[in-house]
Amino acid sequence: MTEPARAALVPVALALLALAGACTPAPSAEEAPKVTEVVRTAAPLANALSVTDPHGQRITLTKPAERIVCLNGLCDDIVADLGLTPVGTSNPVLAGHPALLGDAGRSVPVVPGSFGGEDVEAIAGLKPDLVIGLPGVHDALRPAIEKFAPLWTAEPATWEESAGYLRALGALTGRADRAVQAEERFRGRLADAVARTHGSAQAARKVLLMYGSVDSIGVDTTASLKGHLLGQLFSYPFPAKGTDVDTASNYSVEELLAKQPDVVFVYSLLFSSDDRTLSAQLADNPVWQQIPAVQQQQVHEMHAKLWGSGRGLRSLAAVVDEALAKVPA
Repeated sequence: MTEPARAALVPVALALLALAGACTPAPSAEEAPKVTEVVRTAAPLANALSVTDPHGQRITLTKPAERIVCLNGLCDDIVADLGLTPVGTSNPVLAGHPALLGDAGRSVPVVPGSFGGEDVEAIAGLKPDLVIGLPGVHDALRPAIEKFAPLWTAEPATWEESAGYLRALGALTGRADRAVQAEERFRGRLADAVARTHGSAQAARKVLLMYGSVDSIGVDTTASLKGHLLGQLFSYPFPAKGTDVDTASNYSVEELLAKQPDVVFVYSLLFSSDDRTLSAQLADNPVWQQIPAVQQQQVHEMHAKLWGSGRGLRSLAAVVDEALAKVPA
């Protein structure tokens, strides 16, 4: 945005701010999201060699999977929850996060190649029983990968679907009991978090999770995995804007200001040490400066891989814990 354009927006920003009040009041009880009960117990689960995942995809193996190659963040997470270590990963930073495998994750062989263009020969060399990737990204690799192993593409839209993928892999690896235990740990943790936020002013705080660049701001909307999760804990007034996947998550700075978020979480996708975080890119924007979270120094840059790529229950539990620690009560 040019400087003249920014200057022209200042009166608009100030007018919006005046409507909201010069200082942000404590949120009212009416603004708090409706409490969604979280059942603490998980359904029984049996080991199996053929399962149907949360999106209706049928996966059939000839023996329990032991050697799993992870091409998406969900895989690294659910493999860790089952007490396994992937034989290869394209997400080494996430796998090595303390919420997942920690130090053990740093020793997992890294699959070479770009995301969606991983080296198939390198994957084959790991002798996997199963390869787990992301739909719409790794489908093009299916003909080559399925010459030596099944390819399962998986992407949850809610934490319940994350649990469903964990259960499916638990059955396929002969670790159904561990899957149930991991699911119940998360359910208990989330139930406690919901009770905590709704027992205080935290539930009414308006929270935003964003990513991207100053020219293209993306928001984890209520239709996304983490937007849906945060919406169970706090006020999260960021719905998807239509059904076009290319634009549904795009919000302008002016639209963010209109929502008046009290706390902003950011995961900046940095590709070099010279890249600036998204919040740093926005720092001089006069509209951004009027957002309550910015004025109250409640903008938090978070671990990009955990908050951006983490899709399993371990990642989501860490997101819940970190959000609870930062959103004012």
